[in-house]
Amino acid sequence: MTGFFDLIRPGVFKMDSETAHGLAVKALKTGLVPGCAAKADPKLTVHVAGISFPNPVGMAAGFDKNAEIPDALLSLGFGFAEVGTLTPKPQAGNPKPRLFRLPADRAVINRMGFNNDGHAAALARLVARKGKPGIVGVNIGANKDSEDRVGDYVQGIHRFYEVATYFTVNISSPNTPGLRDLQARDSLKTLLDAVLAARAEEVAKSGRRLPIFLKIAPDLTPEGLDDIAAEVAEHDLDGLIISNTTLSREGLVEKELAAQAGGMSGKPLFERSTAVLAAMRKRVGPALPIIGAGGVGNAADVVEKIKAGADLVQIYSMMIYEGPGIAAAIVKDLPGLLVREGVTTISALRDRSVDAWAAKF
Repeated sequence: MTGFFDLIRPGVFKMDSETAHGLAVKALKTGLVPGCAAKADPKLTVHVAGISFPNPVGMAAGFDKNAEIPDALLSLGFGFAEVGTLTPKPQAGNPKPRLFRLPADRAVINRMGFNNDGHAAALARLVARKGKPGIVGVNIGANKDSEDRVGDYVQGIHRFYEVATYFTVNISSPNTPGLRDLQARDSLKTLLDAVLAARAEEVAKSGRRLPIFLKIAPDLTPEGLDDIAAEVAEHDLDGLIISNTTLSREGLVEKELAAQAGGMSGKPLFERSTAVLAAMRKRVGPALPIIGAGGVGNAADVVEKIKAGADLVQIYSMMIYEGPGIAAAIVKDLPGLLVREGVTTISALRDRSVDAWAAKF
C-alpha cells in the first residue's frame, strides 16, 4: 500500500488539504482502501487501564471526527482508534482554509475548531457498530459557544458510555478560545470532579467502569505540568495523552505557511512532545498510563516514545505523509526493533530513556 500511495501522493498534495482529508474518509468508508492489518503478535500486546491493546499504535482523534470509519481504521493495522473530538451540538468550526500541509517540514498546521456533526449523529453511528470487535475511544470536547463547558464534557460521558471503550477529555486544542484555560489547576479540578462523578453514575447503572484519559498540550510550563500532575494524583483518572498540537513554530523551513494561525503537528512536534511526555512521567510516577502522540512516523519513533515513558502511541499527521499503510508498516517493523533492543515485549522498553528525554524539557 505504501508503494501505491507514493504513486498518488503528488496528485493528493495538489488538492486542498481539507478536501483531500474528506476524500480519504470517503475512500475508507466505501472500502476503496483495502485492509492491511497483520496477524496479532503477542510481543506487541499492551495491557493498559484494564484494556488489552493488540499493538501499541493507535489513530489519534481528529482524523475520524464523526465516528464514520473506526472499523476501517482498525483494518489498516491500528491497535485502537479514537473518534472525535465530539461536541454536544454540531458546529462548523473555524472559517476555511484551516488545514495546511508543510511538506518541507513534514508538518501540518490546523485551526479546525472542533468541526463535527455533534453527539447525536456520532452516537447513531457507534450504536450501529455495537458488538463489533476493536478498541474505539471517544474524544469529547466543548462547543465554542457553550455557556457550560464542564457540562458539555459531562454530557459526553453520559451520551457515549454504552458505546465507548474509553474516553479522552480534550482540553488541549488551541483552536477553541479559552479551552486550554481548563488546564489551570482550579479549573481542572472542577472539570475532573464533574467528569468522574458522571462516570460513577454510569458505573452504578451499568456495572462497567470505562477508562478516562486527559489530553494535554505540549506548550505547558514546568509549573503547569506540576499542577496537572497534582490534580491527577488527587483524582481517579486512568491516564494522560501527551500531547496535542503546539503553537510553536520553532525550526520550520516553510516560513510563509508557518505564519498561519493554529496548532502545528507532524515531525517537528516529535521532540517537544516526547520531552513533555518524559517530564510528566517523572512527575506522575510509573503506574499511571500515558499515551504518547506527536510526530510519530515509523517504528523507531514508537520505540522512542515508549522509552520516554509512553505505554501506547497515537498517529495522525504523519499518515498524511506516509499514507494509509503507516500503522501496518510500523507493526511489521517493531518486532525487529525489539530484538535489537534485547527485549521480548514492547512494554519492556518503557521508561528506558525517561531521564534523557526529560532533560530536554
